[in-house]
Amino acid sequence: MFETVLQRGRDVWKHITFSEPFYKLFGKRLLQAGRHIMSHKSWMKTVPTENCDVLMTFADSIDDHTLLWLLNHIRLGIPELIIQIRHHKHTRVYAFFVTATYENLLRGAEEMGLRKAVKHEFGGGTRNFSCEEDYIYENIESELCFFTSQERQSIIKYWMDNLRAKHGEVLHNINFLEGQPIIPELSARGVIQQVFPLHEQRILSQLMKSWVQAVCEKQPLDDICDYFGVKIAMYFAWLGFYTTSMLYPAVIGFVLWMLTESDQTSRDICCVVFALFNVVWATLFLERWKRRGAELAFKWGTLDTPSESLEEPRPQFRGVKRCSPITGCEEFYYPPWRRRVFRWLVSLPICILCLCFVFLVMLICFELQEFVMGIKEMPRLARFIPKIMLAITVTACDEVYRKIACWLNDMENYRLQSAYEKNLIIKMVLFQFVNSYLSLFYIGFYLKDMERLKEMLATLLIIRQFLQNVKEVLQPYLYERHKLGELTLRALWDLLISVLLKYARLAAGKAQVSPTDPAMPGPGLRGTRPGFRHLDRREKKCLNGGCGVLDEEEGGEKDEADSGRFSEGETEEESLLDCGLKLRKVSFIEKVDRRPVCSGLPHRPQLHGRGEPHYGGERNGPFLCI
Repeated sequence: MFETVLQRGRDVWKHITFSEPFYKLFGKRLLQAGRHIMSHKSWMKTVPTENCDVLMTFADSIDDHTLLWLLNHIRLGIPELIIQIRHHKHTRVYAFFVTATYENLLRGAEEMGLRKAVKHEFGGGTRNFSCEEDYIYENIESELCFFTSQERQSIIKYWMDNLRAKHGEVLHNINFLEGQPIIPELSARGVIQQVFPLHEQRILSQLMKSWVQAVCEKQPLDDICDYFGVKIAMYFAWLGFYTTSMLYPAVIGFVLWMLTESDQTSRDICCVVFALFNVVWATLFLERWKRRGAELAFKWGTLDTPSESLEEPRPQFRGVKRCSPITGCEEFYYPPWRRRVFRWLVSLPICILCLCFVFLVMLICFELQEFVMGIKEMPRLARFIPKIMLAITVTACDEVYRKIACWLNDMENYRLQSAYEKNLIIKMVLFQFVNSYLSLFYIGFYLKDMERLKEMLATLLIIRQFLQNVKEVLQPYLYERHKLGELTLRALWDLLISVLLKYARLAAGKAQVSPTDPAMPGPGLRGTRPGFRHLDRREKKCLNGGCGVLDEEEGGEKDEADSGRFSEGETEEESLLDCGLKLRKVSFIEKVDRRPVCSGLPHRPQLHGRGEPHYGGERNGPFLCI
């Protein structure tokens, strides 16, 4: 029955038509553009978050049998969850919108040992939630206030991660082990594309005002913890504490720099004083952060949280099946000697090769700097060019090596996530330390040039900090534009072709048409050359270079199109920009036939009844809910 419903929903979706006014305004540009949208925002803004806590999307090539198999397992294994299946009409992607009732969330909080605040008349503080004594917890009467969105999503994720396979279960070419988590395994195999929680725009707007847009104010750490969780809140608490603590050495260093005289003795005294101050400051900083971290951990209920006694294997872990000598259950086994052989024969030589490449690049930059400084006619700022090149190269090498380190770690095939992260940190710290400080050690201990060391240190700090900020701000924006289909190679290529065609036609028009041509209109006249009006009637194309973009309306006034290549008051650059914008918006849209004008709105199918498709999400959202 489920497969019949899916097929019926697809057939209904294929016959849905736009109304004529909506099609004129948006149809040509947005009918097929939506298939390029695959970002979190496209799902988040379409479906109200009060009906969904966690969203699970699947690959567009998924079949109905896989959806039915996973849906049956979730409903049988986790009956507390409420699942809606929806289909995005543009991306052709199916998704599970997962939520749970308040009563089931209470039972889930007891299962996972969620700590909640206790009322003052019962002693205060926090303790593990218990359904038998639910009356002692604060805000237990309010369904909206008792659980934060992060807690709701954590409970649902806890259930989904503990959905386990039975003995001998198979899905296509995936053979599950007994007790193996199903959803992480499907995510690792690419069957499940993404599993992520949805945002709440109301809380995000509040955090935007009280946190992002606030200047010189304390961070709302409690609000951050309630929304993003303890780990994210603890990170920003440490970041704010570290930034505030750095003010003390900054002020002391500036004062000592102002008091330093030109003689060497004064400089040495100030350096010794500042070094002693840094030693004392670093010790006090660590002790104060221990106290601050313990205070926040106690406040957020994670101070005495026990560590997990049993860690699940990574979903990406692969090996041969065998019977465990400890538990007697079937498990994957990967011989440790194979991991050690790969580590010594592959990982270590690649790491050494990367470090040698960094050293070679540093020597090349130093030789280039010597060459630049040897030219007397070069301006003073030109000697910083090799240093800037070295700083950019160091930043680029960090990004490249990060991908290499992740690939090496994946090939080493660690069973536990803790071991995987430990070895990845070792690789990254080793390379980043050598990559960042090799040039400074080389100048300070080998060349022994203090002035050059100061310049190199300042250049590395400023350039790398600038590049890091640009990356954090610009990269998400470009990535989002790319996901929306506005930043593709096809769009950029089509825009370049339109510009070239426009200038080619302009040049051809100037060569073929003379000012004394009797067919050309004079000042104040509205005439056309022979054949132009017939061309417009036959095929109404863009007049700004023939890029193939259809005009906005088919039955408009002909006088504006016949008034020449550009309209009144419109320059050549403005027309070119307009053509480029049109092309950029429709460059990835497939050709569609014009729909005949209908009197009135087309009939949209409204199917009701249990199991029949209806429109999901917002009232006119692009989702089909089954």
